[in-house]
Amino acid sequence: MSDAANTGALAGLRVVEMGQLLAGPFCGQLLGDMGADVIKVEPPGKGDPMRDWGQGDEKVQWEVIARNKRSVTCNLREAGGQAIARQLIAKADVLIENFKPGTLERWGLSPKELHKDNPGLIIARMSGYGQTGPYSTRAGFGGIGEAMGGWRYIVGDPDRPPARMGISIGDTLCATYGCMGVLGALHHRDKTGEGQVIDTALYEAVLQVMEGLVPEYDHNGFIRERSGSILPGIAPSNVYTCKDGPFMIGANNDAIFARLAQAMGQPELADDPEYATHLARGRNQTVLDEMINAWTGTLTIDEVDALMIEYSIPAGRVYTAKDMLADPHFKAREAIIEVDTESKGKLKMQNAFPRFSKTASGVRRTAPTAPGQHNLEVFGELLGWDEEAISEHAKQGLI
Repeated sequence: MSDAANTGALAGLRVVEMGQLLAGPFCGQLLGDMGADVIKVEPPGKGDPMRDWGQGDEKVQWEVIARNKRSVTCNLREAGGQAIARQLIAKADVLIENFKPGTLERWGLSPKELHKDNPGLIIARMSGYGQTGPYSTRAGFGGIGEAMGGWRYIVGDPDRPPARMGISIGDTLCATYGCMGVLGALHHRDKTGEGQVIDTALYEAVLQVMEGLVPEYDHNGFIRERSGSILPGIAPSNVYTCKDGPFMIGANNDAIFARLAQAMGQPELADDPEYATHLARGRNQTVLDEMINAWTGTLTIDEVDALMIEYSIPAGRVYTAKDMLADPHFKAREAIIEVDTESKGKLKMQNAFPRFSKTASGVRRTAPTAPGQHNLEVFGELLGWDEEAISEHAKQGLI
């Protein structure tokens, strides 16, 4: 695939992505899905460690996070490689980096230096603790940001140590806020011509989605604790057990709960002072959940699902990837697409998101199979190098 059919909202935008693993690369994926030309800078040799990440016998996570990108190699630990990077960045609209704070500065690639060559450059910096503050020079991974940002403490069962999600949510949240920052900075640049620096920290990205956790403590002295599969006081909203597996029901609204009571054949529950109001259901959450679970246990998932649809109650199956691929709604909306990848053949993956009514996002190019796959293409296009120049820089260990 190529960029020939690029209809994305960010078509014509050039992004240089430096850094590896998740936060920076996921930000690059989001921008690339929306049409940006993302030039992925990898170290010569093995490239980004993400190439070896994922579950199963064959690692395929790279095929998602590196789609819509062109790969070049550059040895950023050498002065010559740093000079090459600076030339590339001078031709870019956006630089994404997720190195430890101070790394770019040591390489002579500080924002101040880069803006000398390219005043309109937008620099999205992702790190564990941000570019400033007493913790800024500490190493930080997504899991550490989840812990410091408050996520880990409240996830899991109350009688067990803090748990985690099965994905790297801290990294992807940071990347998503980084992408949001880039879009805001582009709007500012359109008005002023000025580039700027976006400073996103893993822990602060997690903090942003912590809802009322901080003011609840500040105002009420209340500390949220682990509560398993529920939100305390929000009832009924839980995963219940049917004859053949789990099923999610969310009826934590007076009118919806009344309909659930009818579906259960117990309409009197809607008028029972123990369950009639939001606050009452919250106080009696455990008993109510046990009651609903006893009812769902007499039915199959299909039977409960049919009743939820009939009575217009928010509910749904608890999906695995296998369930997603079989679901007609996923198919109708093309939430999952099949991509003919270079190295893994036909591969199903999530489609680009969100959806645009006029400037469609999508997968225009598949993930590069080898580090530096597009060296000649990119360095030729942007720096005017020919095959001889590519070969000479490779001999010097710079690419």
